[in-house]
Amino acid sequence: MQRYFITPDQLMGDVIHITGDDVHHIRTVMRSKLGDKVICCMMGMDYLVEIKEIAGDSITCFILERSKSLGEPTVQVTIAQGLPKGEKLEWIFQKGTELGAASFLPFSSTRTVVKIDASKSTKKHDRWSKIVKEASEQSHRGRIPTISLPINWNTLLTEIPNYDLAMIAYEKGGQVLSAIPSLSEAKSILMMIGPEGGFSESEVQDAVNKGAIPITLGNRILRTETAAISLLTCIMFVHNELGGDRNE
Repeated sequence: MQRYFITPDQLMGDVIHITGDDVHHIRTVMRSKLGDKVICCMMGMDYLVEIKEIAGDSITCFILERSKSLGEPTVQVTIAQGLPKGEKLEWIFQKGTELGAASFLPFSSTRTVVKIDASKSTKKHDRWSKIVKEASEQSHRGRIPTISLPINWNTLLTEIPNYDLAMIAYEKGGQVLSAIPSLSEAKSILMMIGPEGGFSESEVQDAVNKGAIPITLGNRILRTETAAISLLTCIMFVHNELGGDRNE
């Protein structure tokens, strides 16, 4: 069944008004008709609705059932990703969303090659948001992860104290994940992944001084996009978010 995300202003009692690009998708792409059912998602809730009216720029639906979304992890993981080359960042946004990331913080650091022009940042952010929204619908998420505009390294450092656990991936050494007892208990986790070339020693020390833990992802050197998804997968596995239904 098709899923569409809505905002609070689209919900009025037992009625949901679907607007925007989703109207075109429902009417033209899916060729839905009156009486068809779809699922609307908002803030961790799923609403099973029936289409009652298809107008020019909106679709009116009546709510049949309300239920808590099963697609949201119990742990909130933020991926702080050093800006990589090409389309790697979009791939990280898509796959990170599918695996359950709560938010993304793209950043620039000493070894960042990519520079995003301020005049183009809004357009890029709009594209990123669309990718994350579509990935959220496809993977049956209950919320759409947030994406910040690119920040600098010093700004990222100020975010570290806001999390129960912050980890920085470092190819030259660090703790193995199994040696971090707080990993399975943390409710909010910040994982920092460097761009191509990784982090400098001084950057790792800066992060440690703020409370981050350097971690290793093994004896093999991973591409930046591989490192991001590998670490997120490990975190989700530790929190029983992969490999089965945690509600069973």
